[in-house]
Amino acid sequence: MQAIRHARGSRTPFLGTSAGFQYAIVEYARNVLGMADADHQKSNPKASLPVISPLGCALVGVEGRVRLTPGSHLRKAYGVPEITAKYHCSFGLNGRYRRLIEGRGIHVAAVDDQDEIRAVEIDGHPFFVATLFQPELSALNGDAVNPLVAAFVNVCERRQPQAKVAS
Repeated sequence: MQAIRHARGSRTPFLGTSAGFQYAIVEYARNVLGMADADHQKSNPKASLPVISPLGCALVGVEGRVRLTPGSHLRKAYGVPEITAKYHCSFGLNGRYRRLIEGRGIHVAAVDDQDEIRAVEIDGHPFFVATLFQPELSALNGDAVNPLVAAFVNVCERRQPQAKVAS
């Protein structure tokens, strides 16, 4: 949570997947939206404000279509309006809290076919992307580098000070 808060506050590039998405939502709800009791039901089953809760249907080992929001980092990285994404999770954004979070400095970057949020980004941040799906799983199949992972690495490289070469 501290690393997520640091990345958000310092404008350091951030890519959170699966649990990274879940805890980015909790961190944002607590520290930006003032929802001090926002929590994750896996770590706190009796949370009074469970912004992250069990999914109606677990997405462990599931692949599904995801529609990418125009203008988002996701859409720019993939260069297409939709992708097939791989998941390995059982928790996600609790739909009861969607309207409390949406449009308050955080925007929906991707939804699935049921219009469930599958990725968010922070407005005005150079690269703060959190996805419920796991783009890094494509590496397990020997696929080429995932475009979102490549975009994240490129942003990080651009932020690094140029090393001085001794002459």
